[in-house]
Amino acid sequence: MAEAVGLAASIGLVVVHEQVFQLRSLTPATLLGKGQVEMAGAALRAAEVDVAVVDAALTPVQQRNLETAWKCKVIDRTGLILDIFGARARTREGALQVELAHLEYQRSRLVRSWTHLERQRGGFGFLGGPGETQIEADRRLIGDRIVRLKAELEEVRRTRGLHRGARKKVPYPIVALVGYTNAGKSTLFNALTGALVVAEDQLFATLDPTMRGLALPSGRQIILSDTVGFISELPTELVAAFRATLEEVAEADLLLHVRDISHPDTEAQARDVRNVLTRMAKDSALDEDWPARTLEVLNKADILGGVEQIVQADGIAVSALTGEGLPRLLAEIDARLAARLEVVEVEIPVADGARLAWAYRHGEVLARTDDDTHVTLKLRLSAADRARFAAL
Repeated sequence: MAEAVGLAASIGLVVVHEQVFQLRSLTPATLLGKGQVEMAGAALRAAEVDVAVVDAALTPVQQRNLETAWKCKVIDRTGLILDIFGARARTREGALQVELAHLEYQRSRLVRSWTHLERQRGGFGFLGGPGETQIEADRRLIGDRIVRLKAELEEVRRTRGLHRGARKKVPYPIVALVGYTNAGKSTLFNALTGALVVAEDQLFATLDPTMRGLALPSGRQIILSDTVGFISELPTELVAAFRATLEEVAEADLLLHVRDISHPDTEAQARDVRNVLTRMAKDSALDEDWPARTLEVLNKADILGGVEQIVQADGIAVSALTGEGLPRLLAEIDARLAARLEVVEVEIPVADGARLAWAYRHGEVLARTDDDTHVTLKLRLSAADRARFAAL
């Protein structure tokens, strides 16, 4: 209930009444039982509400019947999350993704229960017969728009793929922040990179992925990626629409699972994030070994009295707000990435300055020996960089 209230408040709704109903069984017509619908209706009329939010997925018929019974607008969890996403999208890609998800959702609402959509448009010429009904016209228009949006998003996806290809040529490892919404990913991103990404104490403050370069203690350069937050029962329309964004997670060399360790439901939130990642792996959007390259970051330690108070073994406790624990986090990222590298020894002619510069730029030099004709380097390189070096 607290999360549902937070979702409603994050889009500017003033919550004047909240109520939890226990259901013995689901009523097909209204979801709630008859007595519960009447009880809620009385409370809503007394509070003079304009919109009622049901924190569950409603069928179109259930939504219409509840609006009739309560005499106000009714939206379900999916509709609420879509509205939040619509308000927060900043980039063209984000706007396209939200519109696609909205239309997929609206198409499912175009059912014959909506009587105002039953009007017929006239036939043409001497054909006589019934013309196209309003519902058919609306469904066709929505279908046409969905086809166009999917084509535009495919173009965005292709462009993003080209960008990833370009990044691989300048092969800095990618570290992606993932986690439940409002876990503090953007605050951590700003603290590590000095960026000014919008970071607010509200759900879904970040929708559009942002990337920045970052130097680790060893001097190795990485690209840090801030991504959209997850939430329990994430609408399927959104998972599909945000495929292009989630692909940034799939390409990452290391995933930082940022958790709000101060939240009373932190374990349940962590399970929800793992479930989304597992679902991505089943859909082949993410490789199966993602748990092996995931590091848990236990954020908001300052609320619990500091990193020393966090006794959880499997993770790095930090406070993105105060900076406490960040040096240890950077050192752990460095160590995790270094463990994936190979140590090689190479001989480069003294006169070959280009290859020498490349080795310093892309590898971590552990030792160097110079003689009259050659420079011998002991390097730490990724497998891909070792192949590139050999190709030089």
